[in-house]
This record gives sequence, C-alpha cells and structure tokens, in this order.
Amino acid sequence: MDIPKYDGNIHPDEWINDIRKYHYIWKVEYEEFLNIVISLIDPTIKLPTEISDIEELRNALKENISFTVFKNTNKRKLQLLKYIPESRGGDTSKFISNFLKLCYNAEINDIEEQKIYLYKSLPMNHFDSISNEFHQKMKNINSLNELIKEFEDFVVYESNLITNDSIVALRHVATGKYLSSVENLCYKTGSKFQLVFVRGSDPGPNSLWKIQFNKELATYTDTSITLQHTKSNKLLGISWYGSGNSYSYQKSPTFGSTEVNCGGNASEWKFNYSKSEENHESYLKSNDIIYLSIKKSVDRSGRTTHIGSVEFLRCHDVRFTIGNDNFQEIVCHNERLGVNDDWCIELIEQCA
Repeated sequence: MDIPKYDGNIHPDEWINDIRKYHYIWKVEYEEFLNIVISLIDPTIKLPTEISDIEELRNALKENISFTVFKNTNKRKLQLLKYIPESRGGDTSKFISNFLKLCYNAEINDIEEQKIYLYKSLPMNHFDSISNEFHQKMKNINSLNELIKEFEDFVVYESNLITNDSIVALRHVATGKYLSSVENLCYKTGSKFQLVFVRGSDPGPNSLWKIQFNKELATYTDTSITLQHTKSNKLLGISWYGSGNSYSYQKSPTFGSTEVNCGGNASEWKFNYSKSEENHESYLKSNDIIYLSIKKSVDRSGRTTHIGSVEFLRCHDVRFTIGNDNFQEIVCHNERLGVNDDWCIELIEQCA
C-alpha cells in the first residue's frame, strides 16, 4: 500500500483525512504516528519545530506559502474551465466533478462566487440564446446542491433543443407512424417527384430529415425551416407548374389536396405549436407537438405573391397504390385544423 506523501499539490484537509486511516492500520502510539506523518511532508515545506498534534499540523500546512500557491492555481483553473456539451463530446458528470474539486481546492465556498464561475464556464457561442434563462434561475439559488441541480436541468433542456443541421424524425401523433420517403420512388401522377408517406412505428433510414434554418436555435415566433431527406438529399415541399397565364399546384393522387413531395420548387416551412401542446416553450425542442405550414407563394399567373394561402401538413386515412404497395397519403390543406395535423418532432442527432 502506497503511503500518500504531502508535496503541496493536494488540499491539506484531504491529505490529513487520507493519512489518518493509517493510524488504525499501523496500531502505533499517537506520538509515533504524528512523527511518521510529519516525515511524509516534503522537506521543501518548512514547518514550525514544535507540532503537538494533527490539528496543529493541518493549520501549519495551511499557513505555508505552498498552500496559497495551490489555492491560487486552482482558482485560475476555475477561471479557465469550460463546459463542453455532450453533443460535442463532453462529459457533464466529469465536468461537475472537476468544478466541485476546483472549488474545494481553491476554498471557494461562497455560493455567489460559485455561481459566477459556473456561469462563465458556459461556451457562449453555443449557449448564447438560452444562457440568460439559466442566469435568471440562478438568482434564487442558495446552496451548491441547488446550483448543480439547476445546471443539470439546464443541460437536459439544452440537449433536447433542436439546433440547425440536426437530424430529426416527424411522428404523426394520431397514427404513431413516421413521415417517410424513399429515394427514387416517385408519384405516378401529379409532379411525379419523390413521394412522401407515413410508415413504421420507429424511425428508420427513410424517415430521417435534416432540419435547417438560418440561426442557432429555432424560435416559434420567427423561424422558417427546410427539411432535407437524409437519404435522397431532397427537400420536403410542394410543387407548382404551368406556363403563360396559367399556374397551379400539383394535386395529391387520391384526395385531390395539395401534393407533398421531395424535390419540388417550394420547400420553406413554418412551424407552430399544436393546440394540444400544453408545455410549449419558446425554442423548438425534441418531442414538441407542432403544426407544419407552407405558403403558396406563386399565383395563377405565375407571379410571386405575398398574400398566397397558407396550407398545413396532414396525414389522413386515404391510401393510394404504386405497384404492389400502398401508401398512406400526405397532403397540404387549408381546412380546419384537427388531430390529423399534429406532428411530434423527435431529435435523433443534435448538430454539434
């Protein structure tokens, strides 16, 4: 068993607590034990000539300049400490353990000072949009345990946020099936572009989509998104066609509503929380239940218009057949919203 020596690179309290167990192992008299302990201290650390017990030794070690250097070193490490999200290869448990150890070593016991160090550890370029929420919640915290709990809640919240270029799946709430497409499997009518349907009770390769928008986080109030099918790289959307003074949008094969496809010429979607979604928050996150809408921006004469109708993504029970397979139809519509318009967005892989 290696006996721990003291060289100024461990907190005196921690070293004393470790070394005390040897008193019971060695079964020697207290004075002899004290002499052995003193002999384990590096000779470069000068101590008073008369030390009568362990507590005097503890105090002497804390008064030595080596302990001041040790505390200041750990304080500087705290200042440099940065939290790396798990989506970028970080480890929250190890980070918190390191944070607590550095606070202990630097003897930073004031909760307000601990808050400052923890808040400054956040990488602002990644958390800029939500760090103010964490900062506000910290104001009412009065203990280190509460602070760590709030930080963990914050990390869980962050890990569920849908960032630009994340991979998501869209589950139709009423049926439990996932919005899907198959590369090069196309409609036989309408646009004849790659078809879109719902299928499967679990997300698979054909039901994965890369979500893209022009900022770090998608807000409910002002964000447009595109959904790129990961296998075919084609965008989810609708299609208009025509020439001269006659333009129209493609119709779905069975129901006659607006056809939804991959590869069309209109692919910019808006999202809003579903009326059934009670726990809506300002940023789009995994398991939010949403409506998806798209604007028909080309009028009958082929001109771009700002007053085009807005239609919503819907799955219903109508089916159509291609070859020997049948598919549950996906359309866009401008009718009254209902349960068939609810989609649960699920985060598969958060973009680092």
